[in-house]
Amino acid sequence: MENIIEVKGLAKIFANQKAIESVDFQVKKGEIFGFLGPSGSGKTTTIKILTGQLNPTSGTASVFGEPVSMLKKSEYRKRFGVLTDNSSLYGRLSVYDNLKLYCDLYDVPHQKIAEVLDMVNLLEEKSKKVSSLSKGMTQRVVLARTLLHEPELLFLDEPTSALDPANTLHIYEGLRALKEKGTTIFLTTHDMYEADTLCDRVAFLNKGNIQLLDTPANLKKAHSDSTITVELTNAEKVILPAGAEGAEQLYHYMKTNQVSTIHSNEPTLGDIFVQVTGRKLA
Repeated sequence: MENIIEVKGLAKIFANQKAIESVDFQVKKGEIFGFLGPSGSGKTTTIKILTGQLNPTSGTASVFGEPVSMLKKSEYRKRFGVLTDNSSLYGRLSVYDNLKLYCDLYDVPHQKIAEVLDMVNLLEEKSKKVSSLSKGMTQRVVLARTLLHEPELLFLDEPTSALDPANTLHIYEGLRALKEKGTTIFLTTHDMYEADTLCDRVAFLNKGNIQLLDTPANLKKAHSDSTITVELTNAEKVILPAGAEGAEQLYHYMKTNQVSTIHSNEPTLGDIFVQVTGRKLA
């Protein structure tokens, strides 16, 4: 599968402070790639380099097969979209008028506005002034604006951080639909449930370095202790090992109608991150 992003030895230093250090990864065309880590780990810095907003101190990065410096040209800027926490809107204008301005800038028909507002669950609020919106609603307007020109590549920096659970799930559905259409999504988040739910592959970023990179399933399998927990009808919980010994004991519990529930003890991505880095994700 073709790589749409390729990064090798990437580093960025601000006033002798390393933001990222010798980072290597590739993002395949059409995948959702999770770039995970706590605040201050270098996620936003990486996005700014990959979108041509910052120059790296060392290393190389290419997008669409071209050096990231090329992304400043208009023909490339139309091929990607960016959502960050400083993506500004015009507060005195309505939601619709903000998006209309963006349509005119990118030669997008105004009919597209209803489609993207429906995707972010804001169609009924299109006439409201942006200044009257909550933080979560404003974030959804910014996401809608990012999607208007149907970019091949999306950079989403904490896209659901201010959203309630219902709207978060709505956004998840929309991102999956974009992936089905072939859109590549570079997602930064410290929400490991979000990463596990959406991402084809994830990279764990810690203090400017990538510590692990694989599919969520492979990471959980590699760090599993291969046990299951059986809750019995008397409320007792029994941990059984994998293999013949555990299977024999489980069969006994099931044969004697003692089993209430069975749970695998597979770790979450958050568990693995803490185990590998010794850091919490908050």
